[in-house]
Amino acid sequence: MSKFNTPSNTTTEYESQRLNKLRRYDIIDTPPELLFDLIAEIAKITFKVAGSFVSFIDETKVYFKANTSPVQVSVIKKEDSLCTTASQSAEVTLIEDTKTCAEVKDNAYVKLEKGIRFYAAAPITTMEGFIIGTVSVMDDKPRYDIKEDQLIVLKWLARITLEKLESRLINRISVRAYDDRLHRLAHDMKNPATSLIAYGQLLDKGLFTPEKLASLGNKIEQTGRKIDQTINNLLIEAKNENAAIDLKFETVKVIDLINAVAATFDYTLKQKQQTLKINCQTDGYIQVDEERINDVFNNLLSNAIKYSHEGETIEIICSAEASNMIFEFKDNGLGMTTEDLSKLFTKFAKLSSLPTAKERSNGIGLYIVKTLVLLHGGKVWATSGGKNLGSSFFISLPKLESLPTTD
Repeated sequence: MSKFNTPSNTTTEYESQRLNKLRRYDIIDTPPELLFDLIAEIAKITFKVAGSFVSFIDETKVYFKANTSPVQVSVIKKEDSLCTTASQSAEVTLIEDTKTCAEVKDNAYVKLEKGIRFYAAAPITTMEGFIIGTVSVMDDKPRYDIKEDQLIVLKWLARITLEKLESRLINRISVRAYDDRLHRLAHDMKNPATSLIAYGQLLDKGLFTPEKLASLGNKIEQTGRKIDQTINNLLIEAKNENAAIDLKFETVKVIDLINAVAATFDYTLKQKQQTLKINCQTDGYIQVDEERINDVFNNLLSNAIKYSHEGETIEIICSAEASNMIFEFKDNGLGMTTEDLSKLFTKFAKLSSLPTAKERSNGIGLYIVKTLVLLHGGKVWATSGGKNLGSSFFISLPKLESLPTTD
């Protein structure tokens, strides 16, 4: 009997958020990469089939990051892809014979000679619950011999694919940061370098009096000192990775930020039967890079969900102080030891607790949170009563005293 699920993730809001998440990974229409090819090969060998795919679903098309099948295409229309159908379920889709499955029997790739007669796919699902693609296998004949452990391997391969996407994203941010530094260095060095060339050309003419030579020597010294200071500043910034991120500030209403993060995790909360309570005690505004602060909020709510058991309640509390907005992400989950608290917000920190449903944790999220909050002139800290006594993560951001006026 086919383990097949009918579409459910069809709402406009879900699709908009899903596409935003997918595009942050910058994976669409990119060249082949070895790890994705290996994932496809492992899937093919595990099922002993004619082909396999690692595919990602954009707004109107499905892109194949890896394709070992006889159907050598790199992109197809979304409506023509079995991946699109499979992506409507959070579980593995298994179609033992596509020609007996009403939902796909009329698909163009099923109707092909030597077309897809067997299909199985595991969704690539983000922590927020967005299905952005699948790892799938196909054969040109029906298959009724598939074992449960083969389907489990397919799920693992989908999870490995997501891990690769996360590591690519982190590496891309790091590379972009260094690239920004190099561009700024080139800009800052251009003028003094041009001046030194001009001074050298003047000296080469040998037309200066001793007084003018002394003056020119002083200018050369000052230009050299400026270059030296620029390089020193760059070295200091290199030690402080925060300084390489360019922020785009805009005025945002506090409750809108909170509601946005709540909507993003609606699916994940339902999966763990958890309740999110929002207690916003202000209708104020803050001036932030909205995308970056969304990253911060997403990370903290994600952690609260991951480290809380099913059925628990999570709270987001916001209050206004004299000059700051205070955001608290509170859970009643696994809590933290004194040692855990001392390691928080450091890169690749390993804490004593593990996510309650074996969710992914790469140890860099809180480090990024601290980086972004500090860049906004804010503070971040955490408290916990101890193991199994829950945790609270706090963010303090400068409050906007009054809305900017427009001319």
